[in-house]
Amino acid sequence: MRVRRLFTKPGESPYEGIPFREATSEIRNPDGSVVFNLENFKVPASWSQVACDVIAQKYFRKAGIPGAIKTVEEHDVPSWLWRKAPDDAALDKMAEAERDACETDARQVFDRLAGTWTYWGWKGGYFDAEEDARTFFDEMCYMLASQMGAPNSPQWFNTGLHWAYGIDGPAQGHSYVDFRTGELETSQSAYEHPQPHACFIQGVDDDLVNEGGIMDLWVREARLFKFGSGTGTNFSTLRGSGENLSGGGKSSGLMSFLKVGDRAAGAIKSGGTTRRAAKMVIVDVDHPDIEEFINWKTVEEQKVAALVTGSRTNQKYLKAVMEACHALEGDGRFNASDNPELKKTMREAHKAMVPANYIQRVIQFAKQGYTEIDFETYDTDWDGEGYRSVSGQNANNSVRVTDDFLNAVKRDEDWNLLGRRNGAVHKTVKARDLWDQVGAAAWASADPGIQYHSTINDWHTCPEGGEIRGSNPCSEYMFLDDTACNLASLNLMTFQREDRSFNTDSFAHAVRLWTMVLEISVTMAQFPSKQIAQLSYNYRTLGLGFANLGGMLMSSGLSYDSDEGRSLCAAVSALMTGTAYATSAEMAGEMGAFPEYDANADHMKRVMRNHARAAHAHVGEFEGLNTNPVKLDSDVCPDQELAKAAVIAWEQAVTLGEAHGYRNAQATVVAPTGTIGLVMDCDTTGIEPDYALVKFKKLAGGGYFRIINRCVPAALESLGYSEDQSKLVMEYAVGHGTLKGSPTINHETLAAKGFTADKLATLEESLKSAFDVKFAFNKYTFGQEFCTETLGLDAALLDDLGFDMLAALGFSQADVDAANTYCCGAMTLEGAPGLKDEHLSVFDCASPCGRKGTRYLSWESHIRMMAASQPFISGAISKTINMPNTATVEECKEAYEMSWRLALKANALYRDGSKLSQPLSHVADVDLDELADDVAENPTEAPQVVAQRVVQQLWEKSSRRRLPGRRKGYTQKATVGGHKVYLRTGEYDDGDIGEIFIDMHKEGAAFRSLMNNFAIAISIGLQYGVPLEEFVDAYTFTRFEPSGMVSGNDAIKMSTSLLDYVFRELAISYLGRNDLSHVEPDDLRHDSMGADDAIMDNAETMAEPMQAAMDLASNGYVRSNLYVLSGGAGSTSMASMGASASSASTSSGATQQVSAGVDLGAAGAVTVSASVQEKVDTKLDRIREARIKGYEGDACGECGNFTLVRNGTCMKCETCGGTSGCS
Repeated sequence: MRVRRLFTKPGESPYEGIPFREATSEIRNPDGSVVFNLENFKVPASWSQVACDVIAQKYFRKAGIPGAIKTVEEHDVPSWLWRKAPDDAALDKMAEAERDACETDARQVFDRLAGTWTYWGWKGGYFDAEEDARTFFDEMCYMLASQMGAPNSPQWFNTGLHWAYGIDGPAQGHSYVDFRTGELETSQSAYEHPQPHACFIQGVDDDLVNEGGIMDLWVREARLFKFGSGTGTNFSTLRGSGENLSGGGKSSGLMSFLKVGDRAAGAIKSGGTTRRAAKMVIVDVDHPDIEEFINWKTVEEQKVAALVTGSRTNQKYLKAVMEACHALEGDGRFNASDNPELKKTMREAHKAMVPANYIQRVIQFAKQGYTEIDFETYDTDWDGEGYRSVSGQNANNSVRVTDDFLNAVKRDEDWNLLGRRNGAVHKTVKARDLWDQVGAAAWASADPGIQYHSTINDWHTCPEGGEIRGSNPCSEYMFLDDTACNLASLNLMTFQREDRSFNTDSFAHAVRLWTMVLEISVTMAQFPSKQIAQLSYNYRTLGLGFANLGGMLMSSGLSYDSDEGRSLCAAVSALMTGTAYATSAEMAGEMGAFPEYDANADHMKRVMRNHARAAHAHVGEFEGLNTNPVKLDSDVCPDQELAKAAVIAWEQAVTLGEAHGYRNAQATVVAPTGTIGLVMDCDTTGIEPDYALVKFKKLAGGGYFRIINRCVPAALESLGYSEDQSKLVMEYAVGHGTLKGSPTINHETLAAKGFTADKLATLEESLKSAFDVKFAFNKYTFGQEFCTETLGLDAALLDDLGFDMLAALGFSQADVDAANTYCCGAMTLEGAPGLKDEHLSVFDCASPCGRKGTRYLSWESHIRMMAASQPFISGAISKTINMPNTATVEECKEAYEMSWRLALKANALYRDGSKLSQPLSHVADVDLDELADDVAENPTEAPQVVAQRVVQQLWEKSSRRRLPGRRKGYTQKATVGGHKVYLRTGEYDDGDIGEIFIDMHKEGAAFRSLMNNFAIAISIGLQYGVPLEEFVDAYTFTRFEPSGMVSGNDAIKMSTSLLDYVFRELAISYLGRNDLSHVEPDDLRHDSMGADDAIMDNAETMAEPMQAAMDLASNGYVRSNLYVLSGGAGSTSMASMGASASSASTSSGATQQVSAGVDLGAAGAVTVSASVQEKVDTKLDRIREARIKGYEGDACGECGNFTLVRNGTCMKCETCGGTSGCS
């Protein structure tokens, strides 16, 4: 193969003209602990901090590089390509600490990747001359350093360790096919043949224990998960429930084995990290157990809901029964006929369907002297015990549907479910009923996805090898079972010229070279099984794709949902795949077609002609297709040069293929480009649109600052806005970060109110990190003395959480809104000054942007963009179809049907809020009080109202219990995710909580006011008798910003939201809910083992009698149970304190925590000083902020940060680069 130079010059370093800089990378968990730290490593100067973090944390080899290496002479390889080996003689002379090194320069990584590809390319005969090899090496180094392209992660991990450093180790059970002899060989080395593949499809036989069978599959999956790869399997060969076994019994069915595999996958941390395994489970729509499979995740989510509701119901009523048993004196208190309170609580427990034997068991415990019982409760946290107790949580599920089935749905016909062994009809159902189940399940749980079997196999290049039945976890790689694919993606933004036109020449050049890279990778690779090694050699499938399409469209001034945008996507896809297949045909002309080509030549040529027809590069009708694809609409393509280049590329691909065949059965996919998208600094992944207009740039020293999406200024320029106009638009989105020059609230108006220069300087410092200007106006920013004496504000009002300082100073809400937009930005372009309405669609993202945004891309636009690209992609497209929470079951079905009509190969839906464990991003909560009023006023309409809304519980109205004028309580100061929070409680004389106040330090008025009013609402609820437990259950584990690390609280170290923190604190202090604490109660005692010296020095024991303490001290402050016995005459002997037990195991498996009654008359309370509370600190809370920033709102499984974004059918973390997929 001839290789031309385009980016580099002969005799010069490929890095000439690319400046490098020293960088530092530190990634922390939300609790502040350091995950990774590396200082003074070298990277290209233009790389962002995130890209630096990814290459340093994930792709640098951390250890095992010999401190001294030597070249190993090979007569058939140019000397500059000789591989390296440890120099043992030199190593012996070196100090022990110097013998082991690590990579500290990005050029080391680029060189080992490009060098290894060139080395194996030379050995495999891919270059016509040595100069071609040198050119190939230089061009690849340049593209890697310039972020123009990147291979999938296993290449970065494994490729070149043996060639560049001589790293080796014992074989790991891999196999490869020797490219010289064509013979299957067992690897003798762990690293000589690298393992560069990320995506696998594995088959499974209907056999229990033999090789290739069910239990063997779990072992094969584990081998892949361990090394960070993903795998998918079609399980339709397995017999359904009740089918005959050879030994005379009946099969337990498909689902029983899927649950075993799901458990196995859930126990393995993929790649040795904290993320779960990447797995796809596929079942054909005619399988006998298909109905159970369709509803699998929906039912499991219902189980979680039942666990949560049931456990909380049991706890509530069983505790009430226990308390009722001790409400009276005497033996008769345990008899319902003699104890009215017990009778009442038993009746209520029966109504709530609490098991009768549990009620009796609690009474029996009470008879034995126990006074408390703790029934374990569950929550909806995805990593919690509730979800771990159910199955189906460790894979993506997909149903394989055929055209016959979908046509039966249209005609409302019957559909037969067929036995696996004999093909006999096992059951007949209505096709439309089955389809309704699919839609309802996808609506309720975001699974299953759909794979369109007929369409997939219409484009199958090698049907003589069997049908395509499976896919990898992200659904972009679809080919025969027991094959693998290595991926690479090109960053489309790097191929734009300054005038935003697309550089077709450089793009085609890059496609050609990267196709060679992926082909060479098949030659050099080893595989985890013999079957995968053989079939990967026989078919040589590749997975070249692109990233940053959404960024390229926006920067070009094109809407994602536009004919022009879709046409540009189609043209790019056509040029990429046409050039890749032309290159494959060129390689076939020199090295021969793939081994199975001759058997499939006619089929592959037909598929190539169909691709070319979609690009208008071949005449005639489509051949052998059940559903015609969407053709390239070249007339509306905004880049005619690109459209013409796509036609030429496909003409060459077909012509060269007719002459030489093809080297590869498949060439392209559109992958999620998760981690590699970050290392290329892509704004968007794969074919996805952007997720936010204002992003948060990471600083090298930690922290973030707001910046406009870099595509926005380019888009404004493309749309014809001047520099000044663009500046106004961007300042509207990002804000100025200051009140200087604000149209309403500014330094002048504030000075007129009495603000001095030093107070304005303090204010400006607070505004830098504020999301709302109101957050900065409080007594903690300016000091109480200034607020009362200079501003003339009432001291009592300053302590009121509902107090709005700006309103008290005379500013209207309109003034505040204008100042807020000026200072903190809108984080959306909706309403931006001077921006024309017709241009708003250019800036539409997958979800509404910021707090004020309402616009977002429709689910139809996602599908139509996929349909524009799919006719030119060998494999498929990994993409999430985002749907709003308001989407209906019918719309889910329509999305699937629309995908089929537009000839897509797969579709995965995600309706916002469809997962029980995930918060809604843009939907208002149901007002329970309003609903209660509706029911009371319109009793005849009540059933209809309840059916329309989700109601957790309605409370009967009761009389309000007023708090005493002078009351107890406590104040807890803490910092949640960097935001100071002051929680104040008010108590009745008996110690019950009756009110709360929540105040924020240096926060804007909108959020503070929201918290103030929220606290008032909770206080009123408490005073009307709503149990604190109900609020705790409702608000713990809610997710929004601020969230993250918690400092200043001795028991709580992290939280998922401000409300989560508040109600954890209240639950621990007033309910004894130590299950919500992150610190064991005993660890807070001064005499606990391993206690901090500061704790031991500061712990104080009150000497007064307990009764006096309880009369004066806050019950919440001492947390009800922090007692020690006082010494001296007042002490009570342990013998008089009754029986005690720490736990009792029940027959049903529940564990009840019980404790005996204690005479507290002589006990003293333990208090902990504020200094100790400040010392015991640090954890987390960032979800509302994450949502506003455009993130998903979930924590990364690897680093814990809330910076996950949608990434194809997976998610990726923009902090550490982790991905839930296999790339």
